[in-house]
Amino acid sequence: MFEYVKAWYENKFSDPHSVTLLLLLIATFAFFYFFGSLIVPVLVALVIAYLLDWPVAHLEKLGLKRFTATILVMLIFSGLMIMIIVGMGPVLWQQTSNLVQETPYMIEKGKALLLHLPEDYPSLITEDQVKSIVTSVETKAIEFGQLVLSVSLTSIKDVAAWLIYLILVPLLVFFMLKDKLELTQSAERLLPKQRRLIIQVWQEMNQQIMNYIRGKVFEILIVGTASFIAFAVLDLRYAALLGVLVGLSVLIPFVGAALVTIPVAAVALFQFGLETQFWTILIIYGVIQALDGNVLVPLLFSEAVDLNPVFIIVAVLFFGGLWGFWGVFFAIPLASLVKALINAWSSKQVELIES
Repeated sequence: MFEYVKAWYENKFSDPHSVTLLLLLIATFAFFYFFGSLIVPVLVALVIAYLLDWPVAHLEKLGLKRFTATILVMLIFSGLMIMIIVGMGPVLWQQTSNLVQETPYMIEKGKALLLHLPEDYPSLITEDQVKSIVTSVETKAIEFGQLVLSVSLTSIKDVAAWLIYLILVPLLVFFMLKDKLELTQSAERLLPKQRRLIIQVWQEMNQQIMNYIRGKVFEILIVGTASFIAFAVLDLRYAALLGVLVGLSVLIPFVGAALVTIPVAAVALFQFGLETQFWTILIIYGVIQALDGNVLVPLLFSEAVDLNPVFIIVAVLFFGGLWGFWGVFFAIPLASLVKALINAWSSKQVELIES
């Protein structure tokens, strides 16, 4: 056993470039694990900078200097964000407030429907089973309400921090875009000389991360807009709020769509009952999810994602458990990073470097 481990170690880590890559990976992982919550503004700025680097680079190709291109892109992006916040913010707030107020009535209506199931289908479900389900749902609803209240109280304390972020994040994005070359050169100077594998992994991941973030933003906008239009045409209440939720659900591959189905189905059931419009909404929602998974995702992420769905789900669970929202958001790039590391440490790569 010891000889096997020794042979594996010599095969994978006899090259100093492999050891350097491993040490850098461990140091980076430890840094984000222990200090990740302290650099949230930097992560937000980094995501936005990756998103905006694409138009800045294209403006550079048209002949504009990077400084001018950065200012122009930042002005357009800031204007769009202000328009979205001013235009949709009040609507979303109002619909959220109304939905929260009506939630108890929706729970009671769902409870009444469940209590009638033993009468309609006595061979499938008993009254005791229904009571157990109702009790469990009520307990979960109370826990969720307490969680929302605690989060609201915590967010009140963090208002000052959010105001600071609103100033810091745009500044960080601006300087990341403007001084991209200088920042990357400075980062390279900090790396040791044995960095061939680090550069190999970085070159593979850099383009994937850029494609992933850009594709994910487009996916959110397309899926959210299509859902809002469909819900509005079908006269579903809270169409804007549910459209935003459906759009944001794509951040969690596979799982997000299943979770958002609950509020969509609950609102439709409360509004229409088990009528034709209820089933029409569910069918159209299913069609949107099917088109997203089978048409939109392959189109947007053909260059960024080449992973089995099992690996993606495991990555969401693992990295989401480690870093919460950011772990979920970057689950696919992180899974791609693991794949790139495995490729870099493969025997073929080591043999190529040694030769």
